[in-house]
Amino acid sequence: MDDEELYRRALERILIRVGHDVLMARDATEAMGIVSSHPVDLVLCDIKMPGINGLELVRQIHEVEPDLPCIVITGYSTAENSIEALRAGAFWYLEKPFEQERLDVIRRLVDQAIEHGRLKVENRALHSQLQSRYKFDNIVGKSQALQRVLSVVEKVADTDSTVLITGESGTGKELIARALHYNSSRANRMMVTVNCGAIPEELLESELFGHVKGAFTNAVNHREGRFALADGGTIFLDEIGDMSPNLQVKLLRVLQERTFEPVGSSKTVKVNVRVIAATNQHLEELIEQKKFREDLYYRLNVLPIESPPLRDRADDIPLLIHHFIDIGNQQRNMKINGISEEAMKLLVHYRWPGNVRELENMVERVMILRETGDILGEDLPPQFHSQQTGANRASDGNERQSLAPVISSDGISFNDVIGDLETDLILQALEQTHWNKNRAAQLLGLNRTTLLEKIKKKGLEPRSS
Repeated sequence: MDDEELYRRALERILIRVGHDVLMARDATEAMGIVSSHPVDLVLCDIKMPGINGLELVRQIHEVEPDLPCIVITGYSTAENSIEALRAGAFWYLEKPFEQERLDVIRRLVDQAIEHGRLKVENRALHSQLQSRYKFDNIVGKSQALQRVLSVVEKVADTDSTVLITGESGTGKELIARALHYNSSRANRMMVTVNCGAIPEELLESELFGHVKGAFTNAVNHREGRFALADGGTIFLDEIGDMSPNLQVKLLRVLQERTFEPVGSSKTVKVNVRVIAATNQHLEELIEQKKFREDLYYRLNVLPIESPPLRDRADDIPLLIHHFIDIGNQQRNMKINGISEEAMKLLVHYRWPGNVRELENMVERVMILRETGDILGEDLPPQFHSQQTGANRASDGNERQSLAPVISSDGISFNDVIGDLETDLILQALEQTHWNKNRAAQLLGLNRTTLLEKIKKKGLEPRSS
């Protein structure tokens, strides 16, 4: 819009020539009426107008349409005018007159402003989806164990206190961390996740705190660390029990002072960040073994939250199964109707050493193999039938519980059944001992070297939280 008819018409012709639809207004009041009643991708307005000037108009527009880009037009551009326009929220400024040789400049500027506005709208929508995804009512479960956790999460979410989430692998510790972030006042800023067990020790310090050019071999550029990226938001330190003693000292300083130095730099960086940590290990045991600092543990354990294992959430298993079936049908275009009573009974009574992640993976696998109809008991892997057979014989008074599945008329694959059962037993022992291989070997009655060979052969590794 522009109060001078000549310039309004000239700009209208330019924009129509490059393919845009144009609505014109003579003053700010008319412009606000158009913005509130029409879908508009861009506003161009003169600084000097009768009544409200262009800068005030930009401010008023952004009160109702914060993502709508505005370009300010001026007949006498100065550094002060330009700075004031940008401070008011303008995307950029454009100088009169609109000469022929400047048409390409005007076209590019208009295209850039419209694209900028589109990206802001998309980012806002994506962030809204993330917040919705991690609201409490989207965490599946009704069991008392889960509701107790969610009650704590709701109370502590909108604080800046450090949280330590503990629990077995696959119980959804990262989901709890995201619920904490997206239900806090930091939800509009980044949540940065670092898996301390997946990054080699020599690289983790640089990953966390960044480095300057020349700090070490291959440090050819300055790099910002994860703590700097999370400034104003949340950093989630997963598998904190795997962090080396050297880095534990540096993390302790960050928790105490909210400052750090990038690798190779003497400059202190201050950050405003909330720290959420998680582990599937018993940190108290690591403290006794001199592998984890006691002072760091108390700094992390300000607000402890324990994520319950799935075996303590039996009431949630049917809900989770139907939830994962719905996801599979939607995302993979499958046509599974539901699950039989027999199959549901087998799944509810299973111990689930891999917790919710194991359940999700199992449902996905069975759905792919079943393709259509209902999931039946015969669709489930052998270990689910093994536990049921043992339970039946025990209830009949037989002292010796058999783990063997029922052999159908079509026969079974002996090697597959034994292999699956062996894997399940090894995983149960490892999960119960939090992957302490010495203790797991003792539970299984195996030599440690034998257990290590089986773990390596089967490609087993801890599941991330």
